[in-house]
Amino acid sequence: METKINRRRFMQNSLAASAAMGLPYFLSTSARAADGAVPASDRITIGCIGVGRMGRNNLDDFIKLPDCQIVAVCDTYQENLDLAKDIVDSNYKNTDCAVYGDFRDVLARKDIDAVIISVQDHWHGIIATAAAKAGKDIYCEKPLGISIAESRAILDAVRENNRVLQTGTWQRSLKPFQHACTLARNGYLGEIHTVEVGSPCPDYYARHTGDLGEHPVPDGFDWEMWRGPAPDVPYNPGRVGWPDWYLIYDYCLGFITNWGVHHLDIANWGCPRVGSEPFEVECKETFRDTGFTNNSKKWDALFTYEGGLKMIFKDDHQAERGCRFVGDEGWVRVDRDGIWSGPQSLLKVEFKDEDLRLTDSTNHGADLLKAIRNRTKPVSDVEQGHIASCLGMVADVAGRIGTKLSWDPKAERFTNSEAANAHLSREMHYGWSL
Repeated sequence: METKINRRRFMQNSLAASAAMGLPYFLSTSARAADGAVPASDRITIGCIGVGRMGRNNLDDFIKLPDCQIVAVCDTYQENLDLAKDIVDSNYKNTDCAVYGDFRDVLARKDIDAVIISVQDHWHGIIATAAAKAGKDIYCEKPLGISIAESRAILDAVRENNRVLQTGTWQRSLKPFQHACTLARNGYLGEIHTVEVGSPCPDYYARHTGDLGEHPVPDGFDWEMWRGPAPDVPYNPGRVGWPDWYLIYDYCLGFITNWGVHHLDIANWGCPRVGSEPFEVECKETFRDTGFTNNSKKWDALFTYEGGLKMIFKDDHQAERGCRFVGDEGWVRVDRDGIWSGPQSLLKVEFKDEDLRLTDSTNHGADLLKAIRNRTKPVSDVEQGHIASCLGMVADVAGRIGTKLSWDPKAERFTNSEAANAHLSREMHYGWSL
């Protein structure tokens, strides 16, 4: 058992004890450096697992925050490691950032408080559950795995080990999405009867146009670690580039879940019934068939609930992108491009003191760090990430089965199809397990 306690952990424990006794806890002015910077001993230390395209974006976001410090980076590409280490060392003006090719080496470090997981989707379940068991707090890209079983395993591991996990559904930290959902949750639209969700997908195609045979693994790339628990197939550049891997079922469910989770999360935030109540779902779905690509291309899903509530979820060739809440007194639609309503006066509503306020988060990374220090739930808590991931996964299963399915969210099973339940988990290879 580790008995050493540093200054940061002492302060966290003091804060927790003060809260338990109902006493205020004030941060001493001596806890901050004279220039207002957070001393290194008080910063939350972070290891970045996956520092490719998305991983470096996340790294850039967190490295700007004064109360954390990036101390390690991990990736299967040496080029990514070199780029990420240069970013970190240049920012801190030292050469201290450690580099690893195996995420387990990051999790083994006792001096790392939290990890940012930005790897391919088929790794999310294994790495996030291992991180929680290792006592790390977590920022995990969405969705939470490539199956409902993986997503559930992440949620259980986080709760059982008293960890904090922020899902990468960062729209919750943007004012337009907060306004739309606060309108919906507080009755400003009347009773909501329809939720419409549109997500991008059909305009993305694989970049690889060469042959599909086996290629030599490039120097500086650990193909076996990248492939991990996925099926045994030979290396080909058409499997690992972006957006190519995003379109291959072994590594990702596709836009129906990986991107769709963003707006499905907003749908559930503004109308929690869509994720908490039983529903029937039917989905007309087509799949990619070019080269290695084989996951979702287009979809039209209808979720129906008792009392007349329905959610319509389509790709953005068949629906407006974003999330639209429709009530018997008005509607509001929100997307990254803006927010619209009918009547327009809904956009100028000043919320009352008694209204439910969903969050005060304006920065997704800072919200996670706040939750880590206070041991509270962040705005995109693991449970919310799990619900949003499941909604996309259930739609995909309905499209693959091709019949109307009945979903029980408490049991997390289909009640009318064992064929559909066979899709709740995915086989893992090479001895990897949750």
